[in-house]
Amino acid sequence: MENDMGLIVKTMARATIPLIGIFGAYVVSHGHLTPGGGFQGGATIAGAGILFLIAFGLNEAKKRYDKNLYSALEGLGGLAFLGAAMLGLSVAFFYNILWRNRIAFAGQPGTLLSAGFLPIMNLAVGLKVFTGLVSAMMAIALFRRWKG
Repeated sequence: MENDMGLIVKTMARATIPLIGIFGAYVVSHGHLTPGGGFQGGATIAGAGILFLIAFGLNEAKKRYDKNLYSALEGLGGLAFLGAAMLGLSVAFFYNILWRNRIAFAGQPGTLLSAGFLPIMNLAVGLKVFTGLVSAMMAIALFRRWKG
């Protein structure tokens, strides 16, 4: 089935998709300072991928979607999250050893480079949520049973 979205929808999607991605990256990277974080930012970035699928159609999305890459990135996000959680295992699971011992990301509280491994965990969760949601949407689009 050919995509029948018009020129206006495709043009607006081309203009909007990068802005959605940038905003999602902002939400992920500032998750330890503002409301939001890895899940919310990852879902926002996935919205850009879903907008691409809707605006340009399944055939164009299939050309740009690499199942193996998304699967590997989702696994990397999960491993990074678990690895950060286990860094402080000598004290407690999820113990923020990077901030407590001033190893990395130990800046003044309230600044971007503060909060120890919380920004790292936000990035990991954002990556996992983004890749998981886009993969789920592609699976739904690829294996739909209805005619439309």
